[in-house]
Amino acid sequence: MEIEAELSRIIINEASDQQVIFIKEKNGDRNFPIVIGIVEIFAIDRRLKGIKPPRPMTHDLLAQIIEGLNAKIEKILINDLRHHTFFAKILLRKDGELVEIDSRPSDAIALCVATDAPIFVSDHVFDKASQ
Repeated sequence: MEIEAELSRIIINEASDQQVIFIKEKNGDRNFPIVIGIVEIFAIDRRLKGIKPPRPMTHDLLAQIIEGLNAKIEKILINDLRHHTFFAKILLRKDGELVEIDSRPSDAIALCVATDAPIFVSDHVFDKASQ
């Protein structure tokens, strides 16, 4: 079962390479942190603040490529947690066909923030992450 979720918090620590984002159930109380890199956290933070760089950054470029190919990001899905590592998929719709692309959650979330795509989390990931 997939649960709709949202990016609820980001914590930037410029003294560290490890940054933290929190994903929360949209209609519930469960949430969990994901440790991500500094590049991804700044990409997410810039987009949330409405700051547009003069040239496309990597996630903006990827969003433009997807749009240029007449595809649309339907959603991102954080679908697994194994050995303290989260896994995600970007689900694209192209010519009526659903295409699943393996992704790090940080990249998928940065892309979803760039395109306003929804975030979903597999129910078992909420269960595992809250232990």
